[in-house]
Amino acid sequence: MPLSYRSTLTQYLIEQRRRFPGASGDFNALILDVALAAKAIARAVAFGELGSAASEPGETRKPLDVISNEIFTRMNEWGGHCAGMASEEVDEPYQIPPQHPRGKYLLVFDPLHGSGNIEVNVSVGSVFSVLRAPQEVVDSGRDVTEADFLQPGAVQVAAGYALYGPTTMLVLSVGNGVVGFTLDPNLGEFMLTHPHIQVPIETQEFAINASNSRFWEAPVKRYVDECLAGRTGARCKDFNMRWIASMVAEVHRILMCGGVFLYPRDSKDPAEPGRLRLLYEANPIAFIVEQAGGSASTGRQPVLGVQPTSLHQRIGLVFGSKIEVERIERYHTEPARGGLASPLFARHSLFRE
Repeated sequence: MPLSYRSTLTQYLIEQRRRFPGASGDFNALILDVALAAKAIARAVAFGELGSAASEPGETRKPLDVISNEIFTRMNEWGGHCAGMASEEVDEPYQIPPQHPRGKYLLVFDPLHGSGNIEVNVSVGSVFSVLRAPQEVVDSGRDVTEADFLQPGAVQVAAGYALYGPTTMLVLSVGNGVVGFTLDPNLGEFMLTHPHIQVPIETQEFAINASNSRFWEAPVKRYVDECLAGRTGARCKDFNMRWIASMVAEVHRILMCGGVFLYPRDSKDPAEPGRLRLLYEANPIAFIVEQAGGSASTGRQPVLGVQPTSLHQRIGLVFGSKIEVERIERYHTEPARGGLASPLFARHSLFRE
């Protein structure tokens, strides 16, 4: 097989590292360990109900989200790059075992987001975020605490996701734009296939779970109603509504094609200000989207400016094409408008005559 003209993930990281002559290489090694975890999870997902080729007959298999969590922790605990980790699957921070050295980064991840979609063969993925450990943790080598992870998304060192679909992709930002790599199954390497990902500024697509419409706040209802009203409505153009029910697949579609995704705060559970986890989902996705020229908001403020208060804090999330996100934010600040029709059942609507 001839050598490819494409860069590998390793080559890309080395090129990025050259921007910082004093860098030790620990960060690059951490990202490569994350990529190795993604390769292993992709293999586990691909087998699906068949299980691992190494499984014994009659063996009880663990759920894939549990397997994925174990893969992430085992692949990243030994290299001396992490001071600690936090997983969406585990209540407390994960401590680096005493036999391994500790590093200066914190790794936060959702090991298999959308795992409920595996049974219907819809794309799922892993989401991760890299933070700097507090200097006091690095100097002392002590166990990490929940408070060490409570950093706003704006200070993330890197964020990314792996998408397990028809191809396995790794989409990454190290604070210098967004790039996408596709796993070459022949070489076992992530190859640079999308060198400069940008979210289109304008769009005619939005993604939202319409079954929750009775719980939406007025600004969200207004936005969706206007989109569904089409050319005869206030927006003067037709919109398509998408809902994959797998956020990694949703963000990937928006990065590739444009659009806006809404999982807003609603009244379904008044005790929760949203459904998505701030540290494991909203922050890394917001970092990627904004690095790609898009925008990410709670509806009321930029996601990356939110100060976390707990490890598993939930939040409302709107992200995608900048103009649409800014419109939704504006609707949250404008006075409530009464008497809005419901285009879900109007003539020019989702349910047309």
